[in-house]
Amino acid sequence: MSVEKGSAFLLKVGDGNAPVAYSTMAGLRTTQLSVNGEAVNITSKDSGGWRTLLPGAGVRSVGVSGAGVFTGSTAEVRLRNHALAGAIDDYELSFESGERMRGKFLVTRLDYAGDYNGERNYTLSLESSGPVVAL
Repeated sequence: MSVEKGSAFLLKVGDGNAPVAYSTMAGLRTTQLSVNGEAVNITSKDSGGWRTLLPGAGVRSVGVSGAGVFTGSTAEVRLRNHALAGAIDDYELSFESGERMRGKFLVTRLDYAGDYNGERNYTLSLESSGPVVAL
């Protein structure tokens, strides 16, 4: 397996139509994906002193975070509107290998910052709502 470029890890937001068309968050410079799962412990006397977990049980979630330079793209404006409305919508994560992940996400944090002579930048956090599927 070859090393993949971080710049090829893209966050895309859906357009709200059916079928969904996705637009890339143009100014996003850093991205991070976290897959989380809670374990359900079913350890008993028969476990021989070892912890036993129940496969497929518990709560799974995907978190996405990123930071970038605000460009005013339609995808950035759509994401801001989702944050203000508390709306859950379709998002896609795309990787250099061609692998993609899709699901519905809630914008849980959106911060803007900027210096007097510098660019306006933002950081964001998304949390999944429902299944996230690999394509």
